[in-house]
Amino acid sequence: MVSRRLSPSEMPELQPTVELAARAQGAARYAFTATDRKSAQAWQQACRGALAETVGFLDDPPVDPAPSWIEEVDRGDFIRRKVVIHTSPHARMPVYLLTPKAPRDPLPVVIAYHGHGYGAKDVVGLWEDGTERLEPDGYHKDFGVALCRRGFLVAVPEIAGFGERRTDYSYLDRELGQPEPTTCHNAATYAFMLGKSLVGLRVRDGMRLVDFLATLPEADTARLGAMGISGGGMVTFFHTALDARIQACVVSGYYSSFRESILAMHHCTCNFVPGLLNIGEMADLVGLILPRPMLVEAGTRDPIFPLTAVRRSVARAREICAILGGNPETDVVLDEFEGRHRISGRLAYDFLWERLGAGV
Repeated sequence: MVSRRLSPSEMPELQPTVELAARAQGAARYAFTATDRKSAQAWQQACRGALAETVGFLDDPPVDPAPSWIEEVDRGDFIRRKVVIHTSPHARMPVYLLTPKAPRDPLPVVIAYHGHGYGAKDVVGLWEDGTERLEPDGYHKDFGVALCRRGFLVAVPEIAGFGERRTDYSYLDRELGQPEPTTCHNAATYAFMLGKSLVGLRVRDGMRLVDFLATLPEADTARLGAMGISGGGMVTFFHTALDARIQACVVSGYYSSFRESILAMHHCTCNFVPGLLNIGEMADLVGLILPRPMLVEAGTRDPIFPLTAVRRSVARAREICAILGGNPETDVVLDEFEGRHRISGRLAYDFLWERLGAGV
């Protein structure tokens, strides 16, 4: 006799995610339930502190950036410089600075966060081998260059785990068969074992970058924005939520919901934060950004951040924006474009310029 095979379709509770999803219902201690501005602002203060503790690393003390200037390249209408700064006693981060040649100092600033791929070079008009690229390419579409040409000083950091910040696994014994992990997975799980997250580490690095930018006479960090795609959209979302110095943001290919995207299909380990569902959903945490202006880019055929979830979460963000005293029509903007997982830019560059640079 052949043993009967049980099926999740007839017995859903066979799936561990069914139990976990049930436990997640009502688990959020900081779901946004405020109905007036005063209670919403009290929620922001409490939730921001809880989120900072949950992602980890944000209590690291500031450090001297001790910048090392590496190179300067004239790209015709802008200058590209490369600098390496300290973000902790044991961490250094390369940053590209793109500065328009137009003599207008100080300049409004945008931090441009890259997503998965070969790192910061893919945002500033460089190929993988470091050679110049004169036409936009890939899902990043050289958006750092586009922002610079719009009039911003653009800072493009190398996010931990990518490009020149990948872990060196040469110590592994290939002949023995020791497997090499992706650096995102390795760094994320290492952070988990410390009770923290790679999200927190990356946001910490972003905060130290803002500290450094504030020392540059050409950078007006009182007019500071952030923009990122995919994994960079994740860093943009959390950095803006946790750092009030950012005045406006563009989140591309990320803002949707944890339940319908991050937890519904395969995503890189760097997207996960232990204990995050105990704080809230994306559509709760967006209340830490608002009423500061936020534009969301979403492709109609983005396979990993479903459009239905994006629309639902944007609608909730507009409700929260109104409660916090903002204008939900102008402060929460959705650029829904035909396409897959990529930068649009159709509205984003003007959106940031109107809120950070116009009239300067």
